[in-house]
Amino acid sequence: MRVKKIKVGIKDLKTILDDFVKTGEAVKRGEKFKPVKEPEIYFTSFEALRKALTPKRLELLHIIKTKKPFSINELARVAKRDVKNIAEDVKYLEQIGLIEKKETDNRITPIINYDRIALEIAV
Repeated sequence: MRVKKIKVGIKDLKTILDDFVKTGEAVKRGEKFKPVKEPEIYFTSFEALRKALTPKRLELLHIIKTKKPFSINELARVAKRDVKNIAEDVKYLEQIGLIEKKETDNRITPIINYDRIALEIAV
């Protein structure tokens, strides 16, 4: 089985904005980009990362990957947590790119398309 990774890192805001500007300028010049091998998500500080990836959210990622719940309600039942709180966590994890949602038959199915999270911290 091929392992898919998602890279999570920490960059200060100036570096993130500089990277964004460089990419925009390259696009403006018509440069082509290679497809991204592994998605990257960056936070501005370790504290921001810690607030985003709480133990409960990490547990949700594990449950989604291993149990493959077919709905938010099933995820809440397996996690033994309130549906409202689970829905909020799933929404947040989707916003930062760690979860995808598939909507079918009036049901939202959380999906994870990677096997590992690689953490990178610049020193």
